[in-house]
Amino acid sequence: MELTWYGHSTWHVTVGSTDLLIDPFFENPKTDADPGELDPDYVLLTHGHDDHVADAGAFTDATLVGTPEVTNHVAGEAGFDEDDVVGMNLGGTVEAGDAFVTMHRADHTNGVGAGFEVPSAGSAAGYVISDTKPTQVEDEESETFYHAGDTGLMTEMRDVIGPFLEPDAAALPVGDHFTMGPMQAAIAADWLNVDHVFPMHYDTFPPIEIDPQDFVDEVAASGSDAEVHVLDGDETFDLTEGY
Repeated sequence: MELTWYGHSTWHVTVGSTDLLIDPFFENPKTDADPGELDPDYVLLTHGHDDHVADAGAFTDATLVGTPEVTNHVAGEAGFDEDDVVGMNLGGTVEAGDAFVTMHRADHTNGVGAGFEVPSAGSAAGYVISDTKPTQVEDEESETFYHAGDTGLMTEMRDVIGPFLEPDAAALPVGDHFTMGPMQAAIAADWLNVDHVFPMHYDTFPPIEIDPQDFVDEVAASGSDAEVHVLDGDETFDLTEGY
């Protein structure tokens, strides 16, 4: 499994021969990527805020995945064919090519449209992406990545996502103000019991400018065994190889 961070909350995940793009927003200072250069099979949306859906319209050849409230709005605005839209909901798992995508809730507000014309668009979400279907039978060969979406710290990370969905790696928002900051994100990394953790959703706007070293220090202070990887924008991490 290959993980590429394009800044903010935008991630490209390759599972086998399947490419998934999460929260396409390329107007951020961490990336030089041109959306036109990417050709994902699936576009996953965590929620409807502009800094997570702004560039979805560049990928209308892909299959759009998210909650029905968000996908219906974005599909109509961006021009996705209705046959290329998968509306799912919290707790559900869908097969997406070679990947299995499980949606979990995120503690965050959600709205869609200019000025949030629909201010309540259901729950925000995060995704657990694996190369095997989640079961209670342990599979040491599987690879699993958790994109937490925009969220605060929540006990489901400790009680459900960590022990039962068993992510190997997690991308966690650390920018504070709108989401968790470094301290609470470090607690999340510990609760999730992941081997690898990546900070995201920081330095895009003035309110979320932080020193990512603060997150590194907080993870160390938490007692977590997770290795923190502060990626440069457009950098790829190979989860299979561990670097």
